[in-house]
Amino acid sequence: MGQYERLMLMAQDELTQYSTDARKIERLRQKIGLSVPPVEQRQIKAQLEAELPTGGLMKLLETQRQTVALPFWGIAGLGMLLGISMLQPLDFLATLLGGAIAIYLQRLGWSLEAKRLLLNTLMDLDSSA
Repeated sequence: MGQYERLMLMAQDELTQYSTDARKIERLRQKIGLSVPPVEQRQIKAQLEAELPTGGLMKLLETQRQTVALPFWGIAGLGMLLGISMLQPLDFLATLLGGAIAIYLQRLGWSLEAKRLLLNTLMDLDSSA
């Protein structure tokens, strides 16, 4: 596992903690500052800047992943409801597709949010050095 993947896992782990972004960045700063040399920090920062979206649907997904996935959760629930009440097995296909799309969007948004947190942390480290 490379540094990039390890740092992404650390950022995703920080997202699970209920705290402010400033506190998350501070905890990540300590971990990154001790384990990653400054040269690799700059390389990872450049890679993140190239990967992260600047606008459009992906930016919306990064900031509002649950809102974007909500209609697909509704489709999944409606497919389940109609499949059970009307005994139409084809409606369960809507449940599977809607649920799969919603989970995919949630995971993608989570990954984008972790990348943004990691980029903000690296920018903070770079400005303080």
